[in-house]
Amino acid sequence: MAGLRPESPRPTAITLHQASQRLELSFDDGAAFSLPFELLRVCSPSAEVQGHGPGQEVLQVGKRGVQITALEPVGHYALRPVFSDGHDSGLYSWDYLYQLGRDQDRLWADYESRLRAAGASRDPA
Repeated sequence: MAGLRPESPRPTAITLHQASQRLELSFDDGAAFSLPFELLRVCSPSAEVQGHGPGQEVLQVGKRGVQITALEPVGHYALRPVFSDGHDSGLYSWDYLYQLGRDQDRLWADYESRLRAAGASRDPA
């Protein structure tokens, strides 16, 4: 997980949109991102998703429609979302959220490619 550096952008606004299933973030450098809950879930920085080293990532399947049921601040450096599928162990630093927003098109494309290669689906079983 990306660490927090003194020069890191900090969020100025965080809004959870349940109807559109998006987390909206505005940062003090002027950047703003709208992150789908599903992307946040499948890119969780938790060991459960990322594994404990390179090549140990666990492909998340069936996460379309996942909700965030709670969003908890962690100090002044991160958020901990609680997802409707029970996942709650990911700590999303400001740097990591910024990276997800900045790279979300590439991350979506990579995720969908990995799903196709595995013969898996975004849809719940």
